[in-house]
Amino acid sequence: TASFGMLGDIIIAEPNAYIAFAGKRVIEQTLNKTIPEGSQVVEYLFHKGLFDPIVPRNPLKGVLSELVQLHGFFPLNQNSIK
Repeated sequence: TASFGMLGDIIIAEPNAYIAFAGKRVIEQTLNKTIPEGSQVVEYLFHKGLFDPIVPRNPLKGVLSELVQLHGFFPLNQNSIK
């Protein structure tokens, strides 16, 4: 998650994805405390508000297409609109 992927206005994740900068053991040793089991799984993080929808890979193309249409995507350069 230490990337540009988490900077979007709408963040979509796949089911059962594992999202973490470091593994559970490394985090526990660094912080010197236990973290909840499954705390790095998308479904857990979704309930904490980290992601918007969780979308399986097969319908992902359609969901992205709908989002682009919903937001009225236009080129940034107005001169290129003809």
